Amino acid sequence: MKAVIQRVSKASVTIEGEKVANIQNGILVLLGIIDEDVQEDIAWLTKKIANLRIFNDEGGVMNKSLLDINGEAIVVSQFTLHASTKKGNRPSYIKAAKPDVAVPLYENFVQQFETDLGKKVQTGEFGADMKVELLNDGPVTIIIDTKDKV
Repeated sequence: MKAVIQRVSKASVTIEGEKVANIQNGILVLLGIIDEDVQEDIAWLTKKIANLRIFNDEGGVMNKSLLDINGEAIVVSQFTLHASTKKGNRPSYIKAAKPDVAVPLYENFVQQFETDLGKKVQTGEFGADMKVELLNDGPVTIIIDTKDKV
């Protein structure tokens, strides 16, 4: 499981002209899933993201987590995070999990993240053509891959 976490001042997701998610002061998580991902990856990653100290404290030092600031979150499914560009110029997405595997893992990720945060997490729609808009704060962008957790 691979996640791109962006600290945002605001972010939204629009599908077919309708805004389906909208937050202020929090994080936007782009989440890529592969067939080998399991519940352990979800538990580790959601806890890691919720506790990631990427928000400024009173001294301007990144020392606070999403939990500390009571921030909001949007999670968007992003199969292109597992693109392979080794051959040619057209990326291959063969490593990305197919919907029958990815959808349940994505939904479990969102549920576990809500449990970790103690609040509702907004989402895009799996497989939809989404327009994601954000104002990256910092900019702060962190990439975490559960295969690199050891």
